[in-house]
Amino acid sequence: MGLYGLIAVLMLTLLAACGKSNSDSSPSASQGASASVSPSASSGGDESASPSADAGGAKKKFAIIFKNTGNPYGEKMMDGYKKAIEELGGEAILKAPDQPTAEAQIQMIEELISQKVDSIAIAANDPDALQPALEKAMNAGIKVLSLDSAVNAASRLVHVNQADPERIGRTLIQGVSEMIGGEGEIAILSATSQATNQNTWIEWMKKELEDPKYAKIKLVKVAYGDDLRDKSVSETEALLKSYPNLKGIIAPTTVGIAAAGKVLTDKGLKGKVQLTGLGLPSEMAEYIESGVCQWMYLWNPIDVGYLAGQTADSLVKGTITGKVGDKFTAGTLGEKEVVQDGDGTQIMLGDPFKFDASNIGEWKSVY
Repeated sequence: MGLYGLIAVLMLTLLAACGKSNSDSSPSASQGASASVSPSASSGGDESASPSADAGGAKKKFAIIFKNTGNPYGEKMMDGYKKAIEELGGEAILKAPDQPTAEAQIQMIEELISQKVDSIAIAANDPDALQPALEKAMNAGIKVLSLDSAVNAASRLVHVNQADPERIGRTLIQGVSEMIGGEGEIAILSATSQATNQNTWIEWMKKELEDPKYAKIKLVKVAYGDDLRDKSVSETEALLKSYPNLKGIIAPTTVGIAAAGKVLTDKGLKGKVQLTGLGLPSEMAEYIESGVCQWMYLWNPIDVGYLAGQTADSLVKGTITGKVGDKFTAGTLGEKEVVQDGDGTQIMLGDPFKFDASNIGEWKSVY
């Protein structure tokens, strides 16, 4: 075979090899041809049905920040939140500062932004101070909601409320009025002075007291125990010392009502100073059974957290945006609807429940 013949054979061989290569589904050729149905695009379609997994199959991250550690109510709330998120296949991140301050919560928000979480639910220590940090989170694509204690409307997409604030405030006044026979001095032992839920309830308590039927009841003081057991104890003792004719105490905080129950018990004031408010059945059972507190109210904090988790998932999925009229199915709690809340919107869990000697036994082991 001559030189030219050899060259011709080699060229034919190369052409055959190139033809075979072009007919194969090589990785580069396949990826280029199927760009419109790439793995990430396909996963994006699945994500609408399962929002708690991202395009790569990793779990979406849902964070909750409570007011402070060592609060049984908050622990139960976070338990409910975690339950909802894990049911939906997501990762729940539970956080709470040692002290109930806005500054501590802001630091946690910044950390969560750096972690690129998908949602943040927060029980606020201050309605306005968290706004810059939460706006930063929303600008980063994080779905922000508040629960229990709201942030202002500009700092969230929606708020998850335990019950109708008006119903809570009015019910507490009606309860203490019945206890003291519609006459005498009363005081309120609240959490922090900036707690939005506490302040809203207190405003409704004051509005209820404007009714002429409460003309013989006088609100002498609103004290703040900052949701800390020791401070709540000392504030209760101060109320008793400053107002020796005090007939009733309303504590719309689980930490405060338990602290007040202990003080009244230790001082032998059963029947002399009445006590009601919002408390955990497990912590208040002994005071209800002893008669120091005839009855008190609450909702299920586990359900509050659970509803917040379901809401966070729906926001991330895009089922709701937080606008009035949005509806979604909140797991075992059924269908919920977004309603107006001043300048913002909210989702309500339900009415407060009355705990007394007739039912505390069955509830004290629940939460």
